[in-house]
Amino acid sequence: MNDAPTIVKCLVWDLDNTLWNGTLLEDGEVLLDDEIRAVIAELDSRGILQSVCSRNDHDQAWARLEQLGVAEYFVLPEIGWGPKSKALERIAQRLNFAHRTIAFIDDQPAERAEVTYHLPDVRCYPADAARTLTGLPEFSPAVSTVDSRRRRAMYQAGFRRDAEREAFEGADEEFLRSLELVMRIGRATPEDLTRVEELTLRTSQMNATGVHYPDAALRALTADPAHEVLVTTLTDRFGPHGAVGVILLEKHPDLWHLKLLATSCRVVSFGAGSVILNWLVDRAAAASVHLVADFRRTDRNRMMEVAYRFAGFEESGCACVEALGEGIRDVERLHLVADPRPASTTVRLEASDLAAAGA
Repeated sequence: MNDAPTIVKCLVWDLDNTLWNGTLLEDGEVLLDDEIRAVIAELDSRGILQSVCSRNDHDQAWARLEQLGVAEYFVLPEIGWGPKSKALERIAQRLNFAHRTIAFIDDQPAERAEVTYHLPDVRCYPADAARTLTGLPEFSPAVSTVDSRRRRAMYQAGFRRDAEREAFEGADEEFLRSLELVMRIGRATPEDLTRVEELTLRTSQMNATGVHYPDAALRALTADPAHEVLVTTLTDRFGPHGAVGVILLEKHPDLWHLKLLATSCRVVSFGAGSVILNWLVDRAAAASVHLVADFRRTDRNRMMEVAYRFAGFEESGCACVEALGEGIRDVERLHLVADPRPASTTVRLEASDLAAAGA
């Protein structure tokens, strides 16, 4: 049984007498303790998002946060006069976070009680706990990755991207081209492996098998010349999406065995899975090998099955499938005779040359 606490993914701060000392509308100029400033910066470095929920005049409060040099740390601020439970619910919905991963800190017991009544899974803390938050297990992720350290920046870029997409009047393909998307597929480095493990563990809708590869297993595979552990990253003109995909490939003389493909749900709308698969098929064609892909059908990964089928994978009695021997229980093996594929018209691809690496 796992007794580890659910990690907080977003902490929402009240302002008056919580984040800063004093009441803005009464005192005029409020101050921010250096200890609180340090807590904000430390939580940000751990990949924990932060927001604001405060009864205040929005323009005046936001201007004060900017003057104090901390406004950049807060996403989706809710500054106004409505119920705080409603504001927290809007933040959770925009972030697509479960309520149990949201925390709220406020100096007023009545405000905390109102939130607890309407949103019982949201964890509430009194203002005097602010300086101790970084020492609590629920604010202490087990690992820190490159992506977690820049999570806030990636979400902020995502909000700008979504706003532009909503305002864009052309076709989806035209919008994707306007993003100047660049996908990079390369061999996993030791620093990448924690994020790779996270993708195999958390991704379910775009995970071909649902098999979790722990860190030790991934490190062993990167040292095995018969295997390729590949990481996919994506950037556009708004900024990095971070590591968004993992490919685990075993190379045999006449076939490449795709043991795992998992991509982040955040990049489904960019067609990331199809771009990866078409690249892989093209490289297999260049190496004159067949492709066999493991696939376990679940209630959640229908989109991944569609991506495989659209790429041309299907059931087959090809001898290369039989040559792999017995596989994992409930995992199908889909087959494809590789053929050259055209480059994507919406994503510029930079990738390792698998064909040149040889089997």
